[in-house]
Amino acid sequence: MRIGELAEATGTTTKALRFYEEAGLLPSPDRTGAGYRDYPPEIISRLAFIRRSQSAGLTLAQIREILQIRDGGQAPCEHVQELLSDRLSDLDRQIAELQELRGTVAQLQADATTVEPARCDPATVCRYL
Repeated sequence: MRIGELAEATGTTTKALRFYEEAGLLPSPDRTGAGYRDYPPEIISRLAFIRRSQSAGLTLAQIREILQIRDGGQAPCEHVQELLSDRLSDLDRQIAELQELRGTVAQLQADATTVEPARCDPATVCRYL
């Protein structure tokens, strides 16, 4: 299948497909006699994997590592488990930081419920921050 057909079938763009190829996520496809890329049908499942991996927050470098393991003939399950464990830890840390930030902003907002412009010192810009 040509690049335009693949892009349409997978809901992506030809530009993204070329980028994935340059980034090492897609193998270089065969070429037709006229020089057009000719992708095999199984590339669709590879692209679905790439999208699922991106949805989980994995980087393109991490996705490439997984694909290299699979392309090398091994199941990447242990590597994927480690990546997902690390990703989950990162998410937990980000959530904790966001909860702390939310508490700070909520307190600032509560302090600012009564607006008193007369008490606002011009040198401090705004007394609520």
